[in-house]
Amino acid sequence: MKHKYKAQLSKFNYFIPKSSSIGNDKPEDKDSISVETTEKSVDYGTYYYEKFCRYLLVRKQYIGRIKNQTEDIVLSVENIVFDKEELYFVIQIENNSSLDYNLNFMNLSIETRQKSKRKSLQRLYLEPIFKYNLPSKIREKETVRFTYVMSKFSLSKDRRVILELNENNGERNIKLKVSHRFINNPN
Repeated sequence: MKHKYKAQLSKFNYFIPKSSSIGNDKPEDKDSISVETTEKSVDYGTYYYEKFCRYLLVRKQYIGRIKNQTEDIVLSVENIVFDKEELYFVIQIENNSSLDYNLNFMNLSIETRQKSKRKSLQRLYLEPIFKYNLPSKIREKETVRFTYVMSKFSLSKDRRVILELNENNGERNIKLKVSHRFINNPN
């Protein structure tokens, strides 16, 4: 059987209405048997967070002077970056002391100041979606940088973010206040 081809086509696309079709590429049978795959699925969310966090740690971009220290331990937020639906906090801890710093926890919370005669504080802890490069120990004279990935949020003027660094079996604890301006206007 020989095939003949036209030199010029008068029509490039043919659209066939459902009523004239004789079959379907993807059957709409809801009772079909589901096939389980044994392939390991790649978690693209984690992969993306790792890649973007790594990029932010290499990049030399700063948002402002957000720093606090106790004794010879310095806690600072170098950058806050908004990407997709997340806020990335690039955090640095400097251990300028002659003792290692064993990290117990690093919390991030939103603090609301009540405007009344008796000023009370309400604190809401936020759980990071992802932590990148978080150390358990900062050796003497060492500086570490890591990233916390948080779901996007914004703050009113009476709220601020509190970063709380807590030493395991020690008293060198630091609280760092981050103004709503930095959260609402990230890089």
